[in-house]
Amino acid sequence: MYHFFVSPEAICNQTITITGKDVNHIKNVLRMKPGEEISVSADNSQAEYRCIVRELNDDCIICELAFIKEEGNELPSKVYLFQGLPKGDKMEFIIQKAVELGVHEIIPVEMKRCVMKLDPKKAASRIQRWQGISEAAAKQSKRTVIPEIKMPMSFKDAVKYASDCNVKLLPYEQAKGMAYSKELIGNLKPGESVAIFIGPEGGFETSEVEFAGENGFEAITLGRRILRTETAGMVVISWIMYQLEE
Repeated sequence: MYHFFVSPEAICNQTITITGKDVNHIKNVLRMKPGEEISVSADNSQAEYRCIVRELNDDCIICELAFIKEEGNELPSKVYLFQGLPKGDKMEFIIQKAVELGVHEIIPVEMKRCVMKLDPKKAASRIQRWQGISEAAAKQSKRTVIPEIKMPMSFKDAVKYASDCNVKLLPYEQAKGMAYSKELIGNLKPGESVAIFIGPEGGFETSEVEFAGENGFEAITLGRRILRTETAGMVVISWIMYQLEE
């Protein structure tokens, strides 16, 4: 079943109206017909609306509400992924997979060992593209929210941004043993917000780890093997998902 996002105003009584770029996608790419079933989510709502396509117009798709699935598909905790800017197009892969796994928000971070440097003039267009990847992944995985991709931050600003999170994790190759990491993840409770800091290809500078530790971050290990930057975040989010979901 295909999934789409609408504004809350698009849901009125038993009628749901889809507008924008999804109209062309539904009509000319998916070639849907009246009577087919789709699911819809509204901004920041946990509910999933199951509906039937009734009319396919040039500027909108009119659907009839069938029923509402109240529980939604979101993780019981908000997970914030602070990703050190990687080389090439790795960020696109990271965003896609992190959204599929349930991350709430992704914050690109400029760290000392980042090879990629985002030109401020080009950052907005890059974020726009990344946001589109987030939306596509949210539709595919039937999320009820589209995770926001924030503008890139400095390491210090990112640490400050994460200050209100209940749990703050920083995977680091020199962290304590796996037993300590298992204990931290195992103690997570539904409703607690989690910040995850992932270093770029070259890892964290010692000064960054020290600064994070002074601000409440716990260094954890992900095992004896050194993981790529595009792998490490997925491991932590998967671990959290396993811990929290019933």
